[in-house]
Amino acid sequence: LPDIIISDKQGGHHMRNHIKIIFFDIDGTLIDMERKVISERTVETLRRLQQNGIKICVATGRPPISLPDFHGARFDAFLTFNGSFCYTEDKVIYRNPIPNEDVHLIINNAAAIHRPVSIATAKRMSANGKDQDLIDYYAISRQEVTVSDDFAQLADQEIYQIMMGCYPEEYPKVMKNVRHAKIAAWWDRAVDIIPASGGKGIGVHKILEYYQLNKDEAAAFGDGDNDIEMLQAVGTGIAMANASDRLKQIADDQCGHVREDGVSTYCMSHGLI
Repeated sequence: LPDIIISDKQGGHHMRNHIKIIFFDIDGTLIDMERKVISERTVETLRRLQQNGIKICVATGRPPISLPDFHGARFDAFLTFNGSFCYTEDKVIYRNPIPNEDVHLIINNAAAIHRPVSIATAKRMSANGKDQDLIDYYAISRQEVTVSDDFAQLADQEIYQIMMGCYPEEYPKVMKNVRHAKIAAWWDRAVDIIPASGGKGIGVHKILEYYQLNKDEAAAFGDGDNDIEMLQAVGTGIAMANASDRLKQIADDQCGHVREDGVSTYCMSHGLI
């Protein structure tokens, strides 16, 4: 039987017939940056999507250890570190660390401009110091910067992301002579540094491949510039009302503000729940 498209008041159509997986950014998309907690309505939306046979995947710059409590909503897959480490509850789908020589170069470049850095392996995060920008960056996800004695040893392990307080005008100094890493920023006072071949778009491709789904069967919600590649990697890319102008320009559609449970309203009006 052909897909039946039922129009609704918003002029959208019911997407449940073809959407099999949805990717969600966390901060500014599922969770309001000011409230810092996920709303009950959003949790219920995630549960109902799964009940309708739609896989849900979190797609974040956060490390696995700083994922929030989703109050009973269990994700099928996790795209963390902006796509550099993707996994399900029992299997690693994709790992893409930053080459060690670049890790050391970035640490030294940052030191030259008196900036501490925090490095992250798949299991832990460690910093060689802290400044107000880094402290405030961590506070967005309700984390605290941990300065540890074994920072130097940790820097020789597989590092998936480097986080540091950093303004746009400092980017060239931080990335001087760095060949295989790039900046993924969604806040003007700090950066996530990820592999040059990384990004949420790559993570989306790897997860779709794992589930044997095509681009048209996928949707994604995001709000920051680091969500651009993700929205381009799916058939339906949806920008929040509170999204950056750049993201809105490339998005296929828009939904309401995170503060007004924009994701929930969109899923409801498009027949996904």
